[in-house]
Amino acid sequence: MISRIDLRGDALPEGGALRDLLPRAEFDVEAALEKVRPLCEDVHHRGDAALIEYAERFDGVRLERVRVPAAALTEALAGLDPLVRAALEESIARATRVHAEQRRAPHPVRVVPGGTVTEKWVPVERVGLYAPGGRSVYPSSVIMNAVPAQQAGVASVALASPPQKEFGGLPHPTILAACALLGIDEVYAAGGAQAVAMFAYGTETCAPANMVTGPGNIWVAAAKRYFTGRIGIDTEAGPTEIAVLADDTADPVHVAADLISQAEHDPLAAAVLVTDSEELANAVAKELEPQIAATKHVEDRIVPALTGRQSAIVLVDGLDEGLRVVDAYGAEHLEIQTADAAAVAERVRNAGAIFVGPWSPVSLGDYCAGSNHVLPTGGCACHSSGLSVQSFLRGIHIVDYTRGALADVAHHVVTLAEAEDLPAHGAAVKARFGWKVPNR
Repeated sequence: MISRIDLRGDALPEGGALRDLLPRAEFDVEAALEKVRPLCEDVHHRGDAALIEYAERFDGVRLERVRVPAAALTEALAGLDPLVRAALEESIARATRVHAEQRRAPHPVRVVPGGTVTEKWVPVERVGLYAPGGRSVYPSSVIMNAVPAQQAGVASVALASPPQKEFGGLPHPTILAACALLGIDEVYAAGGAQAVAMFAYGTETCAPANMVTGPGNIWVAAAKRYFTGRIGIDTEAGPTEIAVLADDTADPVHVAADLISQAEHDPLAAAVLVTDSEELANAVAKELEPQIAATKHVEDRIVPALTGRQSAIVLVDGLDEGLRVVDAYGAEHLEIQTADAAAVAERVRNAGAIFVGPWSPVSLGDYCAGSNHVLPTGGCACHSSGLSVQSFLRGIHIVDYTRGALADVAHHVVTLAEAEDLPAHGAAVKARFGWKVPNR
């Protein structure tokens, strides 16, 4: 079912050449960008009327209004299955515990006597969160986006999620219930690129946001790219992916289950096993079949994902080569199922999140580890981080020098200004000393 890539025997190539050998889903955001451009501009010019029209066209519902009434949030929470509520509350508590530790305090540095530079951290003023509503419902994504924003001190948090025909044009009730648990009372029934446009431009009922975060389909990713520069974004989220680095100590039942767990997200989801054990590779390939037969979403998601070009078992000569492969791949989720997994995890450079050993599956991180599951995809883990409190903060330097401290360095400032042929820069310093710069 799942293909194999054999990288044993020959020296592994460097850099991009190695990345090109590894499986990856096709995800052409640039092509989608041209299709979302007119839609986004329509929302700019027609506001809520455009959102209502697109809800009817794409979601099959005719909305009377885009904003979700407060009563709908209350009713959704009241009707929530108690077991689901308990699980959401535990997820919120653990995420809050982790993200509260990410808060940053001002950091003053005494550069010289009389001269300090302080970095203070200021949250963005307003954030629009996006919770997808396609093949599955993701209240966990509400938590993973809202908790770090709230812990960062963002004053205004709004959320958009696609309207659902079976729920009278409201977002899924579990999404609404999660919002209620988190204290988010500004919720909009809007999906796709039009929801991003609503937050970017604002409408009659929705004030514009400074930043938009949250996973979505290719249209959401394209809209984020379109508005980059006007608003801040977390990432252009592509199809989800898991890589498992395993040796002969790994349990093939666990590895197969974890590959399937990501494959059930989407037909473009990537599942990659990197191992130096051909015996494990064979055992995992064999174990996939009965586990797939016993689950849901087989023909529409799991089989296309595991048989697609984005998934493979990659055979390597040893652990060192395996580490080179997973660093080149830069997985959204990376599991380490090897002997001394913690030490191996310390050697990894590129991953959105690392899951250590047999008792830390990716699905734990999706819901209740306390970590954040909004993570870089498509190899972007080589330069980007997952969502955190830091994502919603801006560092601002505060420069505070006395006359004496400026006098001590004035000649250097003037020298550098003249070296860059910017004499007015130097003049701004000279003017403070009667146009004669002290020579210290």
